[in-house]
Amino acid sequence: MKAIRYDRYGPPDVLRLEDAGDPVVGEEDVLIRVMAASVNPLDWHFMRGIPYIMRPQAGLRRPRDGVLGADLAGRVAEVGKRVTAFAPGDEVFGYLAGRGTFAEYVSVREDAVLAPKPANQTFEQAASVPLAALTAWQALRDHGHIQPGHKVLVNGAAGGVGTFAVQLARALGGEVTGVCGPRNTELVASLGASHVIDYTREDFTRREQRYDLLVDIAGNRPLAAGRRLLTAQGILVGVGAPDKGRVLGPMTRAVKALLLSRAGSPRVTFFLAKPNRDDLAELRDLLLAGRISPVIDRTYPLHQVPEAIAYLEQGHARGKVVITV
Repeated sequence: MKAIRYDRYGPPDVLRLEDAGDPVVGEEDVLIRVMAASVNPLDWHFMRGIPYIMRPQAGLRRPRDGVLGADLAGRVAEVGKRVTAFAPGDEVFGYLAGRGTFAEYVSVREDAVLAPKPANQTFEQAASVPLAALTAWQALRDHGHIQPGHKVLVNGAAGGVGTFAVQLARALGGEVTGVCGPRNTELVASLGASHVIDYTREDFTRREQRYDLLVDIAGNRPLAAGRRLLTAQGILVGVGAPDKGRVLGPMTRAVKALLLSRAGSPRVTFFLAKPNRDDLAELRDLLLAGRISPVIDRTYPLHQVPEAIAYLEQGHARGKVVITV
């Protein structure tokens, strides 16, 4: 089979499409014919090997696994003899960290973060869901403790996580304000935001309005400034952050969030999503019900994964960037 591989850290040109051999299918494994995958910021962090704090996991001097891609949608091609949850021909989607979904096939254990693909979604749409939507879901429900009627501000509302955060906050009963650039204001409003702030015309941290929850994806304003926007019981949930150096990178912001959280209310927290099958199943139900819908900016064929990652690195994607296989 063909797959995107790399054997050294660096810019997108370290990636190459090559013959990678057919995956092994064990007794408890599911072999999936990949129809689509999507690109996440984690892909270019692993590609470049920065921040260095991730090197013990990724490989100190060179990539340990040499594969990229975690989101996927496809068809089951083969199952091991002990597999009962899936059968050949099933359409599935999921998050398969470390398996390398920028490939024609991938083999995973039956208990992976995998679920039947929603029938009302294309493979491209389904592949754009897992990590971004799971991150938004956990930010709102588990860390932001959103309740019906809460006023929610989403900073970075037009990106991969942001487009889902706006829709999910609305679905959970929140009154949503989205912050984005001028070309995305109509998009964010169409996703369910009651109010949209163009960050080129207004500094949202200077508003008099107070919010119960601030989901900070863009990470382009000081945490202390965002904290001032919250009610006494409000919560600032940090999801993303600009790259702030080769050692800690975005984790610098996580450290600052930890220090601020010790200063009392309002709370400040920073987290990384923990994908699981139960959350993916809940998102599948929301997709089937039409309460959320993926936003796809661009699609690229498998051999153009380097171009897709380079585009995502620019930081201006509207929704998700998808790979068709």
